[in-house]
Amino acid sequence: MADSSFDIVSKVERQEVDNALNQAAKEISTRYDFRGVDASISWSGERIEIRANAEERAKAVLDIFQGKLVKRGISLKALDAGEPQASGKEYKLFCSIKEGISQEDAKKIAKLIRDEGPKGVKAQVQGEELRVSSKSRDALQDVISLVKGQDLDIAVQFVNYR
Repeated sequence: MADSSFDIVSKVERQEVDNALNQAAKEISTRYDFRGVDASISWSGERIEIRANAEERAKAVLDIFQGKLVKRGISLKALDAGEPQASGKEYKLFCSIKEGISQEDAKKIAKLIRDEGPKGVKAQVQGEELRVSSKSRDALQDVISLVKGQDLDIAVQFVNYR
């Protein structure tokens, strides 16, 4: 019997992020406490730019955006938010979306699988993803629950289970 396998990846659905951003922008434009403060959220190239006339307002816009991301099923570990910076009369805050598993994170997950996972499970780093294979599908299920139980710095998904 051939080996069963799956891939551990860290990807974010760009359309879902876009939907969350649009919902947050709509809420900011209609909420009473944001009237007259020139608060906005928008794409700026590959980053998300939040503008407001006060540092607290910029953080409040970020909170609204994070709430919309969670409702759309996107982990907040994928959001890399900076600190508000003064720019003239307004504050700007830049956020980026983290995708892909870095080499060091992949090695850390592979070591975790080797040390604490079931015997006979192999993990190989393939670019920005990690392929886990084994003869036993039950062992792969154990690996998935092991990785889900860890507090990793990245949002992980399990794809190509076969």
